[in-house]
Amino acid sequence: MSLSERRVGEFLAALGERTPTPASGAATAVTAALAAALVELAGRFADDEDTIVRAKALWSRLVELADEDAAAYEAFMVERTAETRSLIIAVPEEIALCADEVAVLAEHVRGQLRTAVVGDAEAAAELARAAGRVARRLAELNA
Repeated sequence: MSLSERRVGEFLAALGERTPTPASGAATAVTAALAAALVELAGRFADDEDTIVRAKALWSRLVELADEDAAAYEAFMVERTAETRSLIIAVPEEIALCADEVAVLAEHVRGQLRTAVVGDAEAAAELARAAGRVARRLAELNA
C-alpha cells in the first residue's frame, strides 16, 4: 500500500514495527512533505501563487519519494548489487534536495507574511532543514 493511501495512524504504526520498511527514509520524506504543505498554506495567505504551485509539487514528489525509499531498501535487502545500493543513496539525496528547496520557499514566503501564519512558515523551514540533514546522513550511511 502506498504512503498516500495510508492514514497517519497506520503510517505511524508501520514505522514502529520491527520491519525494514517503512523507516527513517520514509519518515524523513514525510516530514519534508509536511513542511511543504505548511509552505503551501503560508503561500495562500501571502497570495503567492508561484509558491503555492511549487510547494504542492514538492509535497507530492516527497510522498512519492517516501514510497520509493521503501521500495529501494526492500530491493537492496533482496539483492545487494551496485544498482540497488545506488538507489538507497539516490533516493535520500533527492529527499534532501527537495527538503532544501522547501526550506528556501518557507523563508521566501515568511518574508511576505504579517500574520500568525508566520509561525507556520517558520515551522516549515525548521522541519525542512531537519529533513534535509537527516536525508543527507541516510545517503551517507547507505554509501
